[in-house]
Amino acid sequence: MAMLMFAVLLMLILIILTLALLWQFDARADRAEWRRLLALQPDDPPRFDQSMIADLPEPARRYFTFTIQPGTALFPVAEIDMTGDFSLGSKDRPAYQPMEAQQILAVPEGFVWSMRTRGGLPISGSDTASWTRFRMLWVIPVARLGGDPDHTRSAFGRYAGEAVIWAPAALLPAPGVSWEAVAENIARVTVRHGNLSQAIDVTIDSEGRPVVVAFQRWSDANPDKVHRLQPFGATLSDFRDVGGYRLPFHVEAGNMFGTKEYFPFFIADVTEIRFPQAMK
Repeated sequence: MAMLMFAVLLMLILIILTLALLWQFDARADRAEWRRLLALQPDDPPRFDQSMIADLPEPARRYFTFTIQPGTALFPVAEIDMTGDFSLGSKDRPAYQPMEAQQILAVPEGFVWSMRTRGGLPISGSDTASWTRFRMLWVIPVARLGGDPDHTRSAFGRYAGEAVIWAPAALLPAPGVSWEAVAENIARVTVRHGNLSQAIDVTIDSEGRPVVVAFQRWSDANPDKVHRLQPFGATLSDFRDVGGYRLPFHVEAGNMFGTKEYFPFFIADVTEIRFPQAMK
């Protein structure tokens, strides 16, 4: 009996050590990816001028005229701190959990979203262009995904769409970024990077606020758990001035946007947006 108890205890210790090492590996990977993306911030960026958008369709010009003030340094890499609610359930039973998160956004290269819940059993982890890794009670893995074309395509849709929300400088006319008018108050931006492409429709009010972002996202968030294109979108509000940009501080987003199945699984109140200097 004593030997059995010793063996069980030893196994538990090995499991705990393995989980702790896995957590440490994940944390290092998050930090390394964050540093890589931060290094993409230009040291001496150009400054916004209306001539940069002169050839764009009118709703796109209205979007940039509102979101970027003349003379603003064009930093494409943004850091966003947020609180809010994150759903771990369904429309019928959303099971919202209070959350707080930090994010770096560097379109078209990638992003890191590091999140932890603040109620019930704590859930923490990160999303990036390369992985989704979440844990319960800080160390017990509940999701480890990524490293495949489906994940890469789905993640690209997410962070390209979020550039419209929080990093408009990354979407100025350039190789890999194109704009077209869809309607009087809707502009479509298409972001391309390597073999990835994502079109995003931006609904813009009369003053230029981007109030709705919607697109077809590659996702398996459906009853069949099969990757396919399906509606995704967000509503934006509470616009504030941040270093020459006008950006939304309240965002609600979810799958099946615009259909009866939609519910916002992500409700965020931004606490700070920064355009940090690169760490060379």
